[in-house]
Amino acid sequence: MTYTYITLASPVGELKLVANDCRLAAILWENDKPGRVRLGPMDEAPDNPVLMRTAQQLREYFAGTRQAFELDLDFAGTEFQKKVWRALLTIPFGQTRSYSQIAEQIGHPSAVRAVGAANGRNPISIIAPCHRVIGASGKLTGFAGGLEAKQTLLTLEGGQWPETARLPGF
Repeated sequence: MTYTYITLASPVGELKLVANDCRLAAILWENDKPGRVRLGPMDEAPDNPVLMRTAQQLREYFAGTRQAFELDLDFAGTEFQKKVWRALLTIPFGQTRSYSQIAEQIGHPSAVRAVGAANGRNPISIIAPCHRVIGASGKLTGFAGGLEAKQTLLTLEGGQWPETARLPGF
């Protein structure tokens, strides 16, 4: 399968938006670890409707005018990972959950570490809000985009958007 992509400047760095034929397959970070999300060959496609719609909704999110995304997603992973990623979609805007809460939600209360590993491989960051998952102590824990980006996203959702994080057009 060939994927198409565009890049989007954002307050949390440059994002690579990736689609398959008709669904969003990934949002990759500027300094993403190679192999964190496994995809096939990619061609740049600035006029892809899925990618254009995704970019518009992300711009609205960063501008503070969108709290929920309306996109078709293509999660590629194991069944366990997909359960975790679907659970992420249920975390309301402006709220957080712990890894253990997610493990309980998906029916695997002892799989906290596995939930953390799946969270770290979430291919569709921001849209499937892995940034809303925090440690049991309430501290920020690992995030593919970096802890500063995670804090920025949580601050945005808390209505305390730092002016220094704004980019022109957001």
